[in-house]
Amino acid sequence: MLKLLKEIFRTGEATVQYPFAPLEVCKDFRGKPEHDAELCVACAACTVACPPNAIRMETNTAAGTRTWSLNYGRCIFCGRCEESCPTGAIRLSADFELAVGSKADLTRKAVFTLAGCACCGKPFAPAKEVDYVARLLGQSARDAEEADRLRLTVSTCPECKRKQDVHQVARMGIDRQMNHRTDSELETTP
Repeated sequence: MLKLLKEIFRTGEATVQYPFAPLEVCKDFRGKPEHDAELCVACAACTVACPPNAIRMETNTAAGTRTWSLNYGRCIFCGRCEESCPTGAIRLSADFELAVGSKADLTRKAVFTLAGCACCGKPFAPAKEVDYVARLLGQSARDAEEADRLRLTVSTCPECKRKQDVHQVARMGIDRQMNHRTDSELETTP
């Protein structure tokens, strides 16, 4: 018996004391995703990239909100949401313990306000996303006038953009016909 105790003390512990002591994980460990609503622009890139549909977005135009939600019960910790996020709002943490008392506690939510269209005023996209895209396009603008034009374009809903495009195409068609007639009339006059 003493030989066995000596051997145990000499070799030390062979197992980890996990439930009673924190478990050390490697630096690239993929734990649960942590969402930072301050950095998020609610672009829905993570919802498209999520294979088990653990991340969802629901848009309520009547209330003018978009609700982002993450269900840890469905998450497979693949890390695609982190890879697809353009602003770095989702990061995989080292936390892997998901024990909760209620299933509802496995869901995290964030609510974003929608921006109104510059033309019709209807809510159409998250305000943070519109600002983010306007800033990106503003950096590529040649001057302040082009930056303002790009900001107006980003702040317009798809329906109003379509109406503007149809109106511009119609005007261009009339202008071409008028120019064509004047050119042919000039050729026939002596």
